[in-house]
Amino acid sequence: MSDPPVRWPLPVTVGPYALLALLAGVTVAIKQSAGASPLIDLVLCALMAAWMLGLFTLRPAWRERVPVMAMFFTVLILLTAILVVRDPWFGFFTPAGYIYAFRVLRWPWQPAGVAAVAMVSGTAQAYGVDKTTPVGLITYVAVMAANVIPMCGFAWFARRSAQQNDERKRALEEAREANRKLETTLTENAALHERLLAQARQAGVHDERRRMAREIHDTLAQGLTGIITQLHAAEHAGDDPAEWRRHIEAATRLAGESLSEARRSVDALRPEPLRTARLGEALASVAGRWSALHEIPVQVTTTGTARPMRPEVEVALLRTAQEALTNVAKHARATRAGVTLSYMEHEVALDVRDDGAGFDPARLGDNGDGSGAAHLRDSGGGFGPARLRDDDGGGSGSTRPGDGGFGSACPGDGSGDFDAARLRDSGGGFGPARVRDGGGDGPRTAHLGFGLIAMRQRIEGLSGTLQVESELGAGTGISARVPAEWAES
Repeated sequence: MSDPPVRWPLPVTVGPYALLALLAGVTVAIKQSAGASPLIDLVLCALMAAWMLGLFTLRPAWRERVPVMAMFFTVLILLTAILVVRDPWFGFFTPAGYIYAFRVLRWPWQPAGVAAVAMVSGTAQAYGVDKTTPVGLITYVAVMAANVIPMCGFAWFARRSAQQNDERKRALEEAREANRKLETTLTENAALHERLLAQARQAGVHDERRRMAREIHDTLAQGLTGIITQLHAAEHAGDDPAEWRRHIEAATRLAGESLSEARRSVDALRPEPLRTARLGEALASVAGRWSALHEIPVQVTTTGTARPMRPEVEVALLRTAQEALTNVAKHARATRAGVTLSYMEHEVALDVRDDGAGFDPARLGDNGDGSGAAHLRDSGGGFGPARLRDDDGGGSGSTRPGDGGFGSACPGDGSGDFDAARLRDSGGGFGPARVRDGGGDGPRTAHLGFGLIAMRQRIEGLSGTLQVESELGAGTGISARVPAEWAES
């Protein structure tokens, strides 16, 4: 759709007609007083008026057509020049010519049109000069220059001013557009900021809930499990007061320790075993109490050069060891267990292994959503060579499960090979329950629950890995590896 024609001011559209009518009246008066006929002049005036009326006044849309306006201006100036030659007072019509030149002509034709009008005006002004003499010719040229040069210079400055105005308008429009975009962006950023704050708050709440869930599981749940176990044992103590008292005292001690650990978890403090001891010593203390409580021998070994690590790393490894030992006591029916802490150049590894019943990975339970066996896959590697050692030799022998040792890092025939039973957490969760006994002497169905999920969350939160290995009748092993991040001295 084309733009509507520009509306011109009324004096600009009507002024040329009024000026032409005035000059025609002057011509009639002068001609009649001189006894000459004004007919030709009146015909020229009428023709000029008709030309302006037909091509300009009555055709507003044509004013934007450059070729039409160029023809209109050219004929108009020719008619004006003829009138000026006949009657010099028609030089007073040149202001109308300047108006048309500045209004209808486009650059670069505008200076030429202005110069033509100036020459007509100069001709009228020099009408009485004798152009046959050198002085008269010089005077005529001077009059022409006095009209053409200033008017052409004015046209150039008018052009520059128009360009600057256009540039200012474009700059203002660009600034307005930029302000609109900036306002839109600020509004979007404010909304995004609010969403990010809400998501950060939700993430913080979620993380805190997960932390408290892990802490409750690692303190209250494990403590209550131990208390229940001791109370059941006290019920079966029969008429043996010493045995009954021993189990009650153990349950009371577990209750006090669990309460203390729960308070420290609420305050996000380090576990009590790590408050004054290094990780290796804390593991030995936890394993010693666990062994005394469940009457299962446990060997704790530390390899490599022990160095203090960041508190969150030590807490994660300690909680992993506690959860692994709890699972041994609850499910494995083991006679021995081993805990190995290995300090290596780029990582720290924690291995917990038992010689219990183990489980068959091929019979992993499924919770109906595919989060059972699909989430335990071949890790492509084991725990490393002989990280759990026999306590009668202190070395790294190849004692097989069943002969009383922990030589091989992988359950099986002692050769270090382990295929179908090598499992690891793939990051998708472990299923709803835990590794539990199916009853009798048959194989156990493996349902892996929150304990392993909590271990996985802790270890993977430190960019580490958690691996689980098991085989029916050959025990179970858990290996946690985290990058070595030493505490600042």
